[in-house]
Amino acid sequence: MLGATDGRQRQGLTAARATSRHEDPATPEYIRRSWLRCLNQYHLDPKSEHEPYVLPRQERLRRKDQNRDLLALADAEMAHLYHQLAGSGYSIILTDRDGVLLDYYGDFSFRNAAFRTGLVLGAMWDEEHGGTNGMGTCLVERTPLIVHREQHFFARNNGLTCCAAPIFDHRGELIAVLDASGESDRAQQHTLVLVNMAAQMIENRLFLHHFRDANVVRFHSRPELLGTWGEGIIALDAAGVISALDRNALFQLGLKSAAELIGAPLERVFTVSLGALLARSQRKSFHPLTLYDARHGGRVFGIAQAPQSKRAGRTRGTPGTEPAPLDPNRGPLEALDLGDPVMARNIQAARRTLSRDIPILLIGESGTGKECFARALHASSERAERPFVTVHCGSLAESPGTSGAASPPAAAIGSRAEPFIGRIVQANGGTLFLDDVGELPTTLQTQLLQVLEERALPAAAASEPLRVDIQLVSATRRDLHEKVLHGQLREDLFYRLQGLVLSLPPLRERKDKAAIIRHIFAQESAATPAVGMGEDMVDALKAYSWPGNIRQLRNVLRGMIAMRSSNQLDAGCLPAEYGAGEVRGEETLPEEAKCLNPLERAERSALLHEIELYQGNLSRVAHSLGIGRNTLYRNLRRLRITLPVRR
Repeated sequence: MLGATDGRQRQGLTAARATSRHEDPATPEYIRRSWLRCLNQYHLDPKSEHEPYVLPRQERLRRKDQNRDLLALADAEMAHLYHQLAGSGYSIILTDRDGVLLDYYGDFSFRNAAFRTGLVLGAMWDEEHGGTNGMGTCLVERTPLIVHREQHFFARNNGLTCCAAPIFDHRGELIAVLDASGESDRAQQHTLVLVNMAAQMIENRLFLHHFRDANVVRFHSRPELLGTWGEGIIALDAAGVISALDRNALFQLGLKSAAELIGAPLERVFTVSLGALLARSQRKSFHPLTLYDARHGGRVFGIAQAPQSKRAGRTRGTPGTEPAPLDPNRGPLEALDLGDPVMARNIQAARRTLSRDIPILLIGESGTGKECFARALHASSERAERPFVTVHCGSLAESPGTSGAASPPAAAIGSRAEPFIGRIVQANGGTLFLDDVGELPTTLQTQLLQVLEERALPAAAASEPLRVDIQLVSATRRDLHEKVLHGQLREDLFYRLQGLVLSLPPLRERKDKAAIIRHIFAQESAATPAVGMGEDMVDALKAYSWPGNIRQLRNVLRGMIAMRSSNQLDAGCLPAEYGAGEVRGEETLPEEAKCLNPLERAERSALLHEIELYQGNLSRVAHSLGIGRNTLYRNLRRLRITLPVRR
């Protein structure tokens, strides 16, 4: 009886100490909840010296076999995360839904601590066995979290810092936890961000693998983030009926539960059928397409993929996340070779650098396809399954008054630096595309140079060194030598960008103009395959100089297809000045627009169609055309388009 009383007294004293220990308002609520569970539900003693429970060998083997797909698909992400955190003392750990340690990437400096604390294969790290800890507490809380040193329940784990994130399956059930544990003396928020990103990538891979025999639509509100950890994924059957949605899809669509859309057609989500989206995605070589929310009218960017068994060039039964090119004998880079000798040399040179970590600088006029070339290079490389992240350097331009001798305010530097560093983190392991690199603010040029030289984020961006591994592709339409001479571009950065310099020819100089016209027409008419184009139309389009290059050609063809009066486009569809057909719309042209040549009139009609489609919202028009608002305003003036004043 005395023994039982003593036991209750000891437990009461322990609870009192635990309560006072965590009265600090800075202690997260999930830590408080976990300690109370350990005391009241599991009846654990914080000072217990019992070794962590490790499952028998046969049970470990059974668990490994039970989680075969999870282990196979998580391995690459765990290895990548380990290399990102290499040198910081963290080890990467994967547990199953019960907290059993399944896999482990260990930092050499942390191995002794790992064995001392029981971070070994088969160990049970749920709260009942491991007390408050990253993996076990994450299983209960179902959200990314940090358990830092003394926040662990068992005193033997007080030297650890654990950053853990949950992994859910296609039904929304928690099936695993990814964790980075080390002997850090600080709780690293950026480490938790990286762990959560890796966990989400594993989740995406599992979803795509599970639905490898279904149609899938992948989308994001920003085109450069399609294919990254934050993309939404929808699985559909052969009839275009929704079978499942991942967590990101629910978040981006503003849904609370997948049940709201299960069994509904794709048209309930986006204003396009599955068949049309599959055709458009294939025609556009799986570049992001503009999609519109059928319920709220919002815009996202996405692609559709057919079942894996129907994708050309993909080994049956092999997990994968990226679509194969249309022709299995022509990769994404080769698909850009339509007969122009300059482009052929560019493609050949680019292929030789694919796995050699050489920065590439693309030079060309606006609209010549620099980003398209960069995406093809990424898709042809060993990094194809990693992110392709675009940074529009002009959007990071310094605010007025910050250039020149005076230093910009620290707040202004920080406001630009944070999204820039964030893009670099997102691109880790993949490709970073710097569009209009000559417009990169000087305050960010120093940070970029440091990343290129040290392969790590600047000290100000991370409290511990964070290694980064990126393929850098830059693009410019301006003479960077002039930028250097005027002090607008660092000379040392200028030379670092020029590992390989490729000049993309303007459309007017290309020898494959007819092939390009047919290629883009096929892409733009993918949703209406009955539409054809005569050779006389091709000849007429070839004769134009195309100052806006491929982008302008695409816009004109898009407008002609949308405004067609029949399913056959020929020279008769052009104004009479082209030598055939009746004059269409001449009487509706304002007097000041009658000086436009025939192709400019066609371009004008196409642009007016886009403006009408988006009800005069010029921001949406600019986004749909892939140009900036300033460029759109210049085109409006050039094509003599005057819009009514909006009140």
